[in-house]
Amino acid sequence: MTTLTLSDTLRVDDLRVAEEGLHKFERRYWISSDDFFQLYSQGQLDDGDAERVEEFAEWAGHYKLRQKRLAAEELGKTLQATNETP
Repeated sequence: MTTLTLSDTLRVDDLRVAEEGLHKFERRYWISSDDFFQLYSQGQLDDGDAERVEEFAEWAGHYKLRQKRLAAEELGKTLQATNETP
């Protein structure tokens, strides 16, 4: 039986919130978050529009949070598998 801890629940909730934020921006700008983040990281999206700069920073934040939570989830699965091995 698997027991969820409070930190597991918060991690899942963070992931859900990040995914919702990503989808909002993907629908608005018609670009995947992976493609967006690559362009954003290279500084190719700054056109001087203050509103867009703020939105892009928020989008990048959702992206980073999702990546962090997915990495933590993967690490947790790896550790669990290691602990279950005889």
